[in-house]
Parts: sequence; structure tokens; C-alpha cells
Amino acid sequence: MKKQEKTQEEIIKEAAGSKSGQTAQTPERSNFFHPRFMGAFADEVAKLVIQRLPRLPQRTKKKKTTTKNKQIQGGFFLDTSAIIDNRIFDVIKLGLLNGVIVVPDSVLLELKHIADSKDPLKKDRGRKGLEALDKVKKIKGVKLIVLSAIKGNDAQKEVDEQLISVAKSNKGKLITCDYNLEKKASVHGVTAINMHALAQMLKIAAVPGEKITVKVVHIGKDTTQGVGYLDDGTMIVVENGSHLLGQEVSVTVARVIQTQTGKILFARV
Repeated sequence: MKKQEKTQEEIIKEAAGSKSGQTAQTPERSNFFHPRFMGAFADEVAKLVIQRLPRLPQRTKKKKTTTKNKQIQGGFFLDTSAIIDNRIFDVIKLGLLNGVIVVPDSVLLELKHIADSKDPLKKDRGRKGLEALDKVKKIKGVKLIVLSAIKGNDAQKEVDEQLISVAKSNKGKLITCDYNLEKKASVHGVTAINMHALAQMLKIAAVPGEKITVKVVHIGKDTTQGVGYLDDGTMIVVENGSHLLGQEVSVTVARVIQTQTGKILFARV
């Protein structure tokens, strides 16, 4: 005869472990509650819950502006030509330009090469430029910052390109005496102040018919002409004035010609 199937009561007693006083588990239940199985099951549930959660927009971390970058915002960036020209320092001393003056390391290196030049004129200009920069630090209302070596893609660029790039990124103004650099900066949207152009604007405006006293210092391109200069450097060509060489004479302005380098006055005795 076939073995009689266990009654429901017997199954419950066996599961409860009534004889031994311990909890008995069937092989199936034991495998189900095994720690490894439960751990894997929990991982799968967690993945499923995460997948069904609504996606939140990721927050992009804003790059913190360094203290140094904040300091040079809106500053005046000097190139080598403006430093050796020296006139910008007179403007600073007058108080017409104040705030932050920025000089990149690459410009200082160029200035040092000029100061070490064998050409006496270049050497003198380079040294005067370095001395003028040192004096700027003592002027009230002006802060001189030397910009450390430029890193990244800008480091591979030429000095002029670096100046334009760093001035643009810091919303600054470029001060130069280089006409080509001025125009190139303008193309890139950087405000460039040319000291030559500024000097021309500040020159005394002469009109035809006005009388001026000038000293004839040398002969002009035409051997009949004499040439003299006003205090601001404006050239005066004296018609038929070659015989007046070395003399100070009163002349009358006949016409004014505007060139890229400035105005030239033509006058007669």
C-alpha cells in the first residue's frame, strides 16, 4: 500500500519543530532566505526602484572665479610698446587713469630683452620702462598686477595674441602704441587705446591764417623748405625757409594735412 500522505496538522507540527524545540526549515525555504540570495534580490529591487524614479535635472557646478581674476576685471592691460613709450605713466601720474594696471609676464620678458639690448637707445628705453613700472606701485589709486604665466591654449600664442585674449576674457582695455595691435584688438571686440592717437587728439589745433613762432631745425625733402616742430611734436614745413636754418621765425599757417602719424602744417614766412 502507498504511504498515506501527511495530514495538514502533521506538516504544521514538523515546521514548528515541536519535538526539538528549534525552528525547522525545508530546503526550499532555507535556500530562499539564504543571505547571498537576499542580497542579490535586494540589489535588483533597488535598481528597479531607481529606474522608475523621475529624473531630476543635473546641477552644473559653476566655475569659481579666482581672487586674482576678480582683481583684474576691467583693468588696463599694457603692452611693451606702451611701456617703453613712457607717456602712459604721465597720464597715470595726472590721475586721468586709475584702477588696476595689468602687465603679463610675457610683456615683462620682452621688456627685459630690450633692456639687455646692445643698442644703447633700446637699452635705455627698456630700463626706463622697468623703472616706470616700479614707480607706478607707489601711486595712490593705482594697483599694479603682474599676471603670471598664461596657461592653456593661450600659452602657445604670441604675446600680442595673449594680450588680446586675456584682456577680452577680463573685460579690460588694451593700451598700446602699436597701430596693428590696436586694429587687431578692435576686430576681436577689445577696446584698445593707442597712445599716438591720444597724443594727436590733445595737440593744439592750428588753422590756416594763424601765426606761429617756430625754430627751423633742418632742411625739408625739398631743399628750399625748412622744417621746425611745435612743443607737442607737430611738424611745420616752412616754404622757402631753408635759408632760415637755426633761426626762430614767425610764420603763417597756409594749410594743414592729416596723416596716419599726425598732422603736418605747411607755413610761409
